[in-house]
Amino acid sequence: MTAEEAAKEVAQRLTDAGWIAYLAGGCVRDRLLHREPKDYDIATSATPEQVLELFPKGNEIGAHFGVILVRHGGQMIEVATFRTDGCYQDGRRPENVVFATPEADAQRRDFTINGLFENPLTGEIIDGVGGRDDLAAGVIRAIGDPAQRFREDSLRLMRGVRFACSLGFSIDPATRASLCECAPLLERIAPERIREELCRMLVHPSRARAFALLAQTQLFASFWPEVMALIGCDQPPEWHPEGDVFEHTRIMLDMLPVDASLELCLAVLLHDIGKPPTRTIDASANNRIRFNGHDAVGAQMADEMLRRLRFSNEIIDAVVPMVARHMQFMNVQQMRTAKLKRFMSSERFSEELELHRVDCASSNGFVDNWNFLTEKRKEFSHEPLIPQPLLTGRDLIAAGLKPGPIFAEILESIQTEQLEGRLQNREQALAFFHQHWSNPPKS
Repeated sequence: MTAEEAAKEVAQRLTDAGWIAYLAGGCVRDRLLHREPKDYDIATSATPEQVLELFPKGNEIGAHFGVILVRHGGQMIEVATFRTDGCYQDGRRPENVVFATPEADAQRRDFTINGLFENPLTGEIIDGVGGRDDLAAGVIRAIGDPAQRFREDSLRLMRGVRFACSLGFSIDPATRASLCECAPLLERIAPERIREELCRMLVHPSRARAFALLAQTQLFASFWPEVMALIGCDQPPEWHPEGDVFEHTRIMLDMLPVDASLELCLAVLLHDIGKPPTRTIDASANNRIRFNGHDAVGAQMADEMLRRLRFSNEIIDAVVPMVARHMQFMNVQQMRTAKLKRFMSSERFSEELELHRVDCASSNGFVDNWNFLTEKRKEFSHEPLIPQPLLTGRDLIAAGLKPGPIFAEILESIQTEQLEGRLQNREQALAFFHQHWSNPPKS
């Protein structure tokens, strides 16, 4: 059974029992836009207790707020009682709710396009907030007083930007003005909630517009003010004719493939985050702008920023090295084979290579290093970049060496010869070892 079929059957049972039951919110919006809804929610005149009488196995995930999670036909359907909300003390959840009419329930919702109901049994659309007109016009508009909506639940600030970008809509001027005015309220929202909204924007093809809107509305200033410093941070025009660091980053995000991973999107967003604090003017080189060490500084900043939004260690461990290594691509053609193979053996090398591609394509257009690495990947593809070692620590102990720091030096030296193609087998490796370490310290 599909989610739509399950929702209709749940609504039918509520209706048969004498209650009003409508599809609500995002699923109505998406159906009117001819998009497949991610999930189906039902709003009803039945109280939580009355819903549980019909669905005794329902999960009281939010009965205090009038919400029951009903499992039906293998689907999870959220059933919420029509309500109005009490005071919002924490900027996220109301202190209490009062069960109400469909008309009053619509008025408490965030944006007009999310304030629509649909009778699933007849297809009738119930619109008391002008949501259909705004859908047709492609406008994100807060219901009622925008500032009040954002003060009630400040995560709506992020959601407003996300809806505008993912749907390709404009933002109503009054709503946009309130977004900017209320941006500081985002500071009281849990970092995890902000992270979730940010990630949804970054993995969507409209990520470049979301990046720009988060800055234009000052929302970045509330959780990642470092991004705001990219605006107006000018760069050497001979290498970056596209403009400042912010514009460079925006163009890179726009150039990424539609299905770019979250890790790659974050690495692109943060790759030059270290430029503002490292910007200097080199008077000895005709006042050239320099960003010495911005990759290392940026990696440290990226680590702190990601931890601030409670990203997982897995994400941090993927993104920070990409930021730290992105400048090394300029030297790949000068690397010895062993160093190049080690460089290319990174678990995220494909994403790093894509970061390098859009880094160059968005600025100087230099593709020689990308072409070089692409050809090297083909050349090296017939065997692992880092093959099994010819010798191990056990071999060194058997030869009489005492375990210590010298082990790493010896094994790395043998691996380098192996990667360069000068050692092909264990016998050659042993001969190389005895030639260079003929009098090792005995145990």
